[in-house]
Amino acid sequence: MAAKKKQTNEEVDIPKNKVTLAEVKELEDKFANRLLNPSVQAARTLQHFQNEGLNIPTLAKALTDQADEINKGDMSRAESMLICQAHTLDELFNNLARKAQAQTHIPHYESFLRLALKAQGQCRSTLETLSAIKNPPVIFTKQANISHGHQQINNGVPAPSHAEKNQNQQNELLEHTHGKRLDTRTKGQAIGVNSELAALD
Repeated sequence: MAAKKKQTNEEVDIPKNKVTLAEVKELEDKFANRLLNPSVQAARTLQHFQNEGLNIPTLAKALTDQADEINKGDMSRAESMLICQAHTLDELFNNLARKAQAQTHIPHYESFLRLALKAQGQCRSTLETLSAIKNPPVIFTKQANISHGHQQINNGVPAPSHAEKNQNQQNELLEHTHGKRLDTRTKGQAIGVNSELAALD
């Protein structure tokens, strides 16, 4: 009868009904990454606002597909969304403006009109965004070197330290390299009094 072969640690089978700590950590990481996925977050928000019990994984999958299309450069969905939002905001503006006109009290009139103008501003902003997507601005730039006074360019030359800049230049001008004064003339005699000038009273 053949001897039973010993199993090494790598060959030991883990029981099917137990989960290792490494597997738990991996599952937690996957769950956290999935929860923080923008598509999942947006799906949860949509479900919250719809109150219709929409399936989060299905919503997240649809949102992920749309995000992938944007990443590939297909902006058609975003353009459709923006034009629809612009129409909705325009309707909101007109509705609020009509309600403002029907008010008889100034505070109510002012509130409705302020909201109407906010909707109008958002509509304009949305259309500007759509226009920028459809026709990106072209920027022409021209390099200009503007200088006031002299320019100093140091390429590979180390700048002098602060201590080297602050040497006392006055002493270097007055003294010779051997420590003697440059002015070696003898003292002249004092000028006498000018007798022709009289003192003023």
